[in-house]
Amino acid sequence: MPLKGWPGAGGTEIWVTGEMPVDNMGASDQSLRPLQHDPVPSGTIFRVVEIPPEGKSKIDTAATFSQLGSGNQPTEKDQSKHPTMHKTNSVDYLVVISGEMWMVMEKGEVLLKAGDCIVQRGTNHAWKNVSDKPCVIAAVLVDAHPAP
Repeated sequence: MPLKGWPGAGGTEIWVTGEMPVDNMGASDQSLRPLQHDPVPSGTIFRVVEIPPEGKSKIDTAATFSQLGSGNQPTEKDQSKHPTMHKTNSVDYLVVISGEMWMVMEKGEVLLKAGDCIVQRGTNHAWKNVSDKPCVIAAVLVDAHPAP
């Protein structure tokens, strides 16, 4: 699904759960719902995300996070480092599938390339793609208490 406020960016929900422990008896596909940034309480999300190269278009942060129904919208202070700087109420397990991007954090940035793995524990972060190709990541988000 394309993100209206971020031209070239998009995500595909592979699987979603809404309870813990997960009920494997149901036949319904919980991912057949509007794209949602954070998992529901006690839930998980497995998604694939494409992050386009920056510089080709401007990111409308408010529109992007609004479309995702995120309760963790970036503040002006956060956006001084990057327009998409935000927190999540989740532990995120991510693998870069193709391309490369920078993970921007409150203190520093790390270049991530295909095959790199990240565990993101609800801290302020953003994804910055300064290459000339899209970056594709797979992510599993697990509901968690908010980070301080």
